[in-house]
Amino acid sequence: MELHKELYSSSEELFDLPSSTKLKNKSPKPFHGYIGQYSFIPLYESIGIDDAMNIENAESLANMMWPEKGNANFCKIISSFSQQVSELDQMVRRMVLESLGVEKYYDEHIESTNYLLRVMKYKGPDTSDAKLGLQPHTDKSIVSILCQNQVNGLEVQSKDGTWIEVKISPNSFIVMIGDSFLAWTNGRLHSPLHRVMMTGDKARYSTGLFSIPKDGYMVKAPEELVDEEHPLLFKPFDFVEFTKFNNTAEDHGCKSALKSYCGV
Repeated sequence: MELHKELYSSSEELFDLPSSTKLKNKSPKPFHGYIGQYSFIPLYESIGIDDAMNIENAESLANMMWPEKGNANFCKIISSFSQQVSELDQMVRRMVLESLGVEKYYDEHIESTNYLLRVMKYKGPDTSDAKLGLQPHTDKSIVSILCQNQVNGLEVQSKDGTWIEVKISPNSFIVMIGDSFLAWTNGRLHSPLHRVMMTGDKARYSTGLFSIPKDGYMVKAPEELVDEEHPLLFKPFDFVEFTKFNNTAEDHGCKSALKSYCGV
């Protein structure tokens, strides 16, 4: 509970910085650097830390955001959060692989994983009418683990197309499967379509740890998960190249970037 409070406090401190400072958080990889100042999602901005398990990357961001003296407390909080949530991520993946009878791939799965941490802010729209905070999308990760402050807004689409509001306490976590895990399990798992809708005048702060394949690792369903009842759904793919394709696909209104990119 205390870590969550410190995390949200640090998030406020981070996003209170000038836009010119936050824009320094750049990355050649899609969705890894600063995202914000977009007219179609004006309430949203986020900052990313690639390879979040390495505290030096948090320190690098802190030195960029607070160039005079860095921010040791911010780095400590980010490192502690990433370490604890990564353990939850690995527990979830172990359970999934064991349930599918392919636990022998667990070590390979973990060793081929990187962690991307994103700190997100959604401004309150100052209206009782719901405004779009983040457009509908599926995560491209293996697993996404999110937490938020006391302001709700996340919605998940059910099979019949209904949007369901997710209401959780600030001390809880939301665990979602991403497209990479859906593909690796040959469709055994579901990557949910979700969005953020905002009302009122309070800001929503959310932090997500996303397990993603390391650069150069090919996402490929193991042979044990492909048979007559479960024919291969997706060709092997490189995660970074997939995210680049997705960036373009979303711009063109593509409903399923994964199927378009590597569907059989």
